[in-house]
Amino acid sequence: MSVPETETTALPAALQGQPIERVRRDGVEYVVLGTAHVSRSSMEAVDALLASEHFDAVAVELCDSRAQSMRDPEAFKQMDLFKVIRQGKAGMVAASLVLSTFQKRLADQSGIQPGAEMKAAMDGAEQRGLPLWLIDREVGTTLKRAWRSVGFWQRFGLLGGLLASVFDREDIEQGEIEKLKQGDLLESAFSEFASSSKPLYDSLIGERDAFMAARLREESGRSAGVENRRVLVVIGAGHLKGLCTLLREQQDDPAAKVAELAVSPPKARWPKWVAAGLVLLVFAAIAWAFHRNASLGTQALMAWVLFTGGFAALGALVAGGHPLSVVAAFIAAPIKPFRPGIPAGGISAMAEAWARRPRVVDFDTLRDDIVHWSGWWKNRVARTLLNFFLVSVGTIIGEYSAGIHIFKSLF
Repeated sequence: MSVPETETTALPAALQGQPIERVRRDGVEYVVLGTAHVSRSSMEAVDALLASEHFDAVAVELCDSRAQSMRDPEAFKQMDLFKVIRQGKAGMVAASLVLSTFQKRLADQSGIQPGAEMKAAMDGAEQRGLPLWLIDREVGTTLKRAWRSVGFWQRFGLLGGLLASVFDREDIEQGEIEKLKQGDLLESAFSEFASSSKPLYDSLIGERDAFMAARLREESGRSAGVENRRVLVVIGAGHLKGLCTLLREQQDDPAAKVAELAVSPPKARWPKWVAAGLVLLVFAAIAWAFHRNASLGTQALMAWVLFTGGFAALGALVAGGHPLSVVAAFIAAPIKPFRPGIPAGGISAMAEAWARRPRVVDFDTLRDDIVHWSGWWKNRVARTLLNFFLVSVGTIIGEYSAGIHIFKSLF
């Protein structure tokens, strides 16, 4: 429940007017503080609560990876770029970097680093020797579930919104900052789509409310006796109502609920079937061309090589790729159907990373460079990720273009 007005006079000044809910469940009192991600008063409220009340544990709206990045902002410099590409995580890393540009713009404009109140809670727990519970779902899983929750065309809108956040040089409107003070960082980054897409909103907000409620119950259930009977929970104000409601009413087994929501949804199979069907049709057409005439078959095969390899190589060129990565793209794209595993974009990106190995300075300046569109071409880490994306897109365009050309020439 919210703090009664009669009690607010006893609160420290830093807590006056702050959204605080107190929920009792299974012998545990959860003091839930709703914070603003770009507000100095939220940092002060965290400090004031820790100083004025006794707690047995502190829970924060962070996952392991986000907490690690706050504790050690330079940790990303240890990133193994080859491993990222081989494991197919280049797209996720690029999306995370793009989101970081949104955060940096907020920090530069407001003077407050987004998530500073979470850092204050972590520091406060460490100083007092209190257990720290990281209760949010991994950001990578949330992004994957959000991406796969929307339709094919909506994904283009999301991608366009992310790219626009990189190239937009105008200040973020004050209204957006004010909404962020009452909302969620991920929701704000996708605000236009989250407000109009229930599946997207559920992935970014609703599911995380349920996940965090289950995580709090799970952590509390691991502690017996009198320990962890009072827990300070620091979350974004946009999660306050949903989390508290679920914390009171949720009846699922907490471990099972966490496991259910922590799983990345399987990729839709139909895009692969469509792509595989197209390739089979194209090669059936090439085989038919050879059956009719060897010269006609050779022309069809050459069209496949030139279109797929040409568009992939064009993607590498647009990314400012090294000649070796351009050649790698041209060779890898046509044989993609016979070479399952790392896509042509991955092979070209690895060639780029090998030919122009990222320097220490590229990692040092990565977050600053990608705020400006030109930085994606100047910074070797960013350019490698850009190479991966543009070669992959070029390969897909080449496959469809080759298919259209071959069928038109034959029929």
